[in-house]
Amino acid sequence: ELMKIEGKKVNLNADKKKIFEFLSDFNNYEKLMPDQIINWKSTNDSCSFTIKNMADLTLVFEEKNAYSSIKILPEGKVPFKFSLNVVLEEDSLNEQKTVAGVNVDADINPMLAMMAKRPFENLVNVIAENLNSIFA
Repeated sequence: ELMKIEGKKVNLNADKKKIFEFLSDFNNYEKLMPDQIINWKSTNDSCSFTIKNMADLTLVFEEKNAYSSIKILPEGKVPFKFSLNVVLEEDSLNEQKTVAGVNVDADINPMLAMMAKRPFENLVNVIAENLNSIFA
């Protein structure tokens, strides 16, 4: 069953290219993560970490569409499949600004979905808020 979680959209004070380049390097993601994420390790192309009391994860880029979207997938064994997606749109009033949305698509049974929903909501919203702070 597909569960879609949309984070709140944020207005970033930088153009799409700059934000896309920032998000194309996993070394920049540590600054975006919620507090429950520990044991962070990253390269340009992947990152691994522990979600406190939950799971160890490795993430890799699945797809990068220049300046508009990035799709991230877990690698290796995971309890369920999901993708983390960032969508960048030019601010209609100012091309030097960007509207960013972060969302998760998870293929997950309803039992697990109940448990996973809140952590995923937290994740997408914290990433958006932290992007907002970095590109304030």
